[in-house]
Amino acid sequence: MSELNGNIISEGLVSIIMPAYNCGDYIGITIDSVIAQTYKYWEIIVVDDCSTDNTEEVVKEYMSKDPRIKYHKLEKNSGAAVARNKAIDLAAGKYMAFLDSDDVWFPEKLTKQIGFMEENGYNFTCTSYTKIDEHGNYLNRTIRAHSKSDYDGVLKTCPGNSTVIYDAERLGKFKIPNIKKRNDYVMWLQVIKKESYLFGFEEALGSHRIREGAISKKKSSLVGYHWKVYREIEHLSFVKSVYLICYWIISTVFKLK
Repeated sequence: MSELNGNIISEGLVSIIMPAYNCGDYIGITIDSVIAQTYKYWEIIVVDDCSTDNTEEVVKEYMSKDPRIKYHKLEKNSGAAVARNKAIDLAAGKYMAFLDSDDVWFPEKLTKQIGFMEENGYNFTCTSYTKIDEHGNYLNRTIRAHSKSDYDGVLKTCPGNSTVIYDAERLGKFKIPNIKKRNDYVMWLQVIKKESYLFGFEEALGSHRIREGAISKKKSSLVGYHWKVYREIEHLSFVKSVYLICYWIISTVFKLK
């Protein structure tokens, strides 16, 4: 064991960071996909952003059966960035993995991805993933991970949040500013500036759920947040920011076809 930011880091432990808000209809399915993992040395840290549905009851029912599942509720509704940062504070794993509370992992996700990292000495990885609808039906779309991306590559193509794992023992823990949308994107940009490369595992190892009314589904509303990331957080030039906005819009339109 080693120590990081005052926390004891457990070798081989995967800390699964899961902010949650009003996801009682899905979070049980998500947790089940973690319990089904062939890699068993993990902890789930659910940070509830003051849900008004039955999210707390669902998670606590799982907690009563499995001590690897942990729950923390924020004092007030603060947004996904605050919830994600709190979960990272509480995490004790060598590896930080990220899983949205309505997405799912395939059973060998951790075994294959951790193996990929350890065999190659990689500290920052993502995988391909599929898209499913609200009811779990496959939407005939697979988002392929790039085999190797540098900072400019991540600026152009953000990895799927629920596919990312980084080695916190080697790289440290990363926090993100309190931005309502695209906060995962900001985190990956922080990591890539320290690690230099993000390595992608070709096989799809999970699914991203598309829900009606979900923040990530409203693509048009994200343009302003991309601009904020480029100009205010990453301090990119006006010209490069315009280029990246145009690149993102065009690539998003083609993905939606």
